[in-house]
Amino acid sequence: MSWTYATMLALLSVLLALSLSPEADSAAVPSSKGSAKEPQGPMKKIFMKEADAATFFRKRSRRASKSQDEINAEQRQILAADERMREFHEEKRTRYENFAEEEDDEQNERSRESTEQWREFHYDGMHPPQEYNRQAI
Repeated sequence: MSWTYATMLALLSVLLALSLSPEADSAAVPSSKGSAKEPQGPMKKIFMKEADAATFFRKRSRRASKSQDEINAEQRQILAADERMREFHEEKRTRYENFAEEEDDEQNERSRESTEQWREFHYDGMHPPQEYNRQAI
């Protein structure tokens, strides 16, 4: 049982040291309400009084009408989103048009080459090539 006495003695000594240290007093929560200080400087802008906070939430309910500044800000956001979407779709359409044009050019080139090969293969050398053998109408 000697370890229980040693543990109790250690805990009591830690408790005595904490109760006598000055840091313990500064970390303690004050019990009186009158000793609360008003925030100073930039902290005053962050915190508001309880009554002001209550009226803030009461004033702006779900069905309350929005101010003109809020409406204008939302409209600017909507217009910016529309512009971004329009630019995206325009870029997408341009890329597709370029792709389609390149594919069409490649298809025309393959068709022209295959036509030339067919003409060369079927040309018997007796008549001039068909290009120059057209009759004028």
